[in-house]
Amino acid sequence: MFDIVVRNGYVVDGTGSPRFRADVGIKNGQIVEIGELGCEETRGDLEAKGLMVAPGFIDMHSHSDFSLLINPRAESKIRQGITTEVVGNCGSSAAPLNPFIKEEIKKTTPVLEEAGLKLDWLTMREYLGRLETKRIAVNVVPLAGHGPIRTFVMEYDNRAPTENELDEMKRVLSQTLEDGAFGLSSGLIYPPSCYADIEELIELCKVVAQFGGFYASHVRGEGAHLLESVKEAIEIGAKASVPVEISHHKAAGKANWGKVTQTLQMISDARNRGLDITCDVYPYIAGSFGLDSMLPPHAHEGGVEKLIERLHDPKTRQKLKGEMQEGTRGWSSPLKTGGWDATVIAYCKGKPSLEGKTISEISESRGVDPFDFVFDLLIEETASVGVVRFLMCEEDVGTVLRHLVSMIGTDSSARAPYGVLGEGKPHPRSYGTFPRVLGKYVRQERIVSFENAIYKMTSMPAQKLRLANRGLVKVGMWADIAVIDPGRVIDKATYPQPHQYPEGIEYVLVNGEVVVDRGEHTGALPGQVLRLRR
Repeated sequence: MFDIVVRNGYVVDGTGSPRFRADVGIKNGQIVEIGELGCEETRGDLEAKGLMVAPGFIDMHSHSDFSLLINPRAESKIRQGITTEVVGNCGSSAAPLNPFIKEEIKKTTPVLEEAGLKLDWLTMREYLGRLETKRIAVNVVPLAGHGPIRTFVMEYDNRAPTENELDEMKRVLSQTLEDGAFGLSSGLIYPPSCYADIEELIELCKVVAQFGGFYASHVRGEGAHLLESVKEAIEIGAKASVPVEISHHKAAGKANWGKVTQTLQMISDARNRGLDITCDVYPYIAGSFGLDSMLPPHAHEGGVEKLIERLHDPKTRQKLKGEMQEGTRGWSSPLKTGGWDATVIAYCKGKPSLEGKTISEISESRGVDPFDFVFDLLIEETASVGVVRFLMCEEDVGTVLRHLVSMIGTDSSARAPYGVLGEGKPHPRSYGTFPRVLGKYVRQERIVSFENAIYKMTSMPAQKLRLANRGLVKVGMWADIAVIDPGRVIDKATYPQPHQYPEGIEYVLVNGEVVVDRGEHTGALPGQVLRLRR
């Protein structure tokens, strides 16, 4: 007897091969038979006539580290067809923690207190145990963030580590990898990761290589310094003998549009030399991060309290304003890629009326200097303000999306239209990334085929992560499955109204359990925490 049979659908198995018609039989969480299953006895059938039966999607670049503990249903992700999330990206992870790191997180992430989430763990092992105890809707692949590992040893010091400090960072990283992390991530525009030089990153990645993990990097610059930043990531991979994933690959700022053609060729050339270099991409022309990331790196030295102190000082404010307009040696100001008119407030807990408005229109309506407005707002909100920034062009998105080295990532956390995760106007990628690829770029614009898009969403990331039993519709695999209406699938989330679920994702199964049934969440929480196996 099967537990479930998905009947009469067209199987898109994740390899990129053409679709074929077949039933899929599932038992004990795994795919046990594919073919004409007829009247085989089953506890339940899912009718998929006219629909595509694909592997569940793997979100290669996610930030759901804390949101899964706040709302384990992972609403905005599972309804996209995502069954596995890679968390701990951009150098930021939920572990390891120590008292200093905990205090920094609490100050800058007010949603945690609002949700009643206590940071009652220290190690990656303890964090992953919390996820398992909580029970979650999706599978989780954890990464170790370079930020907390560096902060664990050096706090927010803007300097190279001593030999002893580097050894301690290696020890903390080794323990985190031993606890199950799949590799190391860096966010080289964010403090404290931006304080690290290439030698530090190479030495840490050598530890990752010993465990068979990989290195994911938000590279040091996606604007004027894009080419040298991608070169640095490739060099780290070569010198540490570690696979590299370049996060949310893009060219930011009109002056840099088109450079992705060069960077993709750099990646291809590196692959031809035997290096494992890939990238991920989200299908939008805007990015999103914290407003405090618009400030130069030195402003963040010492942590958030020191940042707020500096913003209170008139002379420092004037200096920061000049640096943000002109940039500094080794740092290209984000304002060079898009000004205040391209910067929309997405989250502001204390002033939700500002959400959805550009900094230019707010400052102009108040008759104040935009820099002073930003500095004052960061003081009032303890540097906890999120923004959406319109920086990229559609042609570049399509170029990266169709390239053979790219896979798909949301670059966002799991959300829901209710509760604390329904606050603000977050980037619509939280709700729409994967359906947008299938609806806009596959069906409407035909940039990639349906089969190739599914490959980029499933078996390609599974291979990168060395998940031997996921990413394919194949006998013996875990039954992570998305059943899709190819003629209807589309994202609905917009920048003004982001909290909207997509259409056309009919069923989603995680480890053989139905989590989405005819587009609605069943409440099931069958996700597993996956750990790196040496």
